[in-house]
Amino acid sequence: MNGNKNNKKRGGGHQIVKWVLGILLLVILVTVFLGYRFFDSAMKPLHPNSNQQVQIDIPIGTAPRQVGSILQEKKVVKNGSVFNYYAKKQNLANFQAGYYVLSPSMTLKQIADKLQKGGSATPIEVNGPKLLIREGENIDQIAKSMSKTNDRFTGKQFLSLMNNQAFIKQLAAKYPDLLGSAMKAQNVRYRLEGYLFPAVYPINKNSSLKDLVTQMVAKEDAVLKPYYSKLKEKNLTVQQALSVASLVEMEGSKTSDRPKIAGVFLNRISKGDTLGSDVSTRYAVVRKSATQALTESDLQSDSPYNTRVNTGYMPGPVDSPGESSIMAVINANREYMFFFAVTKKVDNKYNVGDVLYFKDINSFNAAVAKYNPEGK
Repeated sequence: MNGNKNNKKRGGGHQIVKWVLGILLLVILVTVFLGYRFFDSAMKPLHPNSNQQVQIDIPIGTAPRQVGSILQEKKVVKNGSVFNYYAKKQNLANFQAGYYVLSPSMTLKQIADKLQKGGSATPIEVNGPKLLIREGENIDQIAKSMSKTNDRFTGKQFLSLMNNQAFIKQLAAKYPDLLGSAMKAQNVRYRLEGYLFPAVYPINKNSSLKDLVTQMVAKEDAVLKPYYSKLKEKNLTVQQALSVASLVEMEGSKTSDRPKIAGVFLNRISKGDTLGSDVSTRYAVVRKSATQALTESDLQSDSPYNTRVNTGYMPGPVDSPGESSIMAVINANREYMFFFAVTKKVDNKYNVGDVLYFKDINSFNAAVAKYNPEGK
């Protein structure tokens, strides 16, 4: 009888252990599930449909782990620790000090990208006027936008500053890696052409036009900083890289095309051939529209920017290239010597706008006659 009682006690004890282990396992599973749900939620925009804009100040000397706390405190992200984890996982540590306008509708990637490219040196008027520099815009076009978007600075003042050599020398001293090769260039129209990074810039009531332009150049420097060593490895100056990138920006509408287009240009420069880009010719003859037809006289222009007649690199960039075009030059596909865009669909093989690439002149000419009879 006692043995049976002991067996029942042991059996009851085993049941209790099983129940406890089961409860613990359930608690662990629920905790993991809730933790995953929380982490997954924190990775997404805090308020996806929000139109709110929030000014964020990242002081000089802020440690990477403190950035998340600032963002959470300003209610831009759900959890600062999750943002820090994301930044660490993506190896993003070079956040720049400055003032930023962020939104709770932004993803963690969008926020991190913006923090890497540098903010304003002065507080930003969240709802104040802003200047948008689009990828592919040149300084003359930016001047026109300047006059339209604010009542503080005019396009004329902006162009005057673009020709202020004392100011440009100050920028070169502040950003030597960026502007060193630009300062040595000959026959440039604007020394800062291509160095005003495409982005949205707030126009603050307490900032000067010099402050605004300095902000543009600072952003260009922040974007290019990770690539300076790569450019040296490829024996390219910043001026040369941006010159080619400015052509790639306008010649390649698809990101996938840009490394191949960059490779064609670099190959032709290496071989001593002309680039033959109408993008540069339009800049050379100051065409108002990218679609305005070039005349035979335009194509023979003696401007150093005219790559129809001049070999080698242009004096400098002809517009403001975006990061993808700059990256295309750094990671150029050097397989081809020629390219053109299809302008006439004659079969089901290619669509209008497709870019075709060739290694030899004969196959290039044959394809041009078939798919680009206008010779554009």
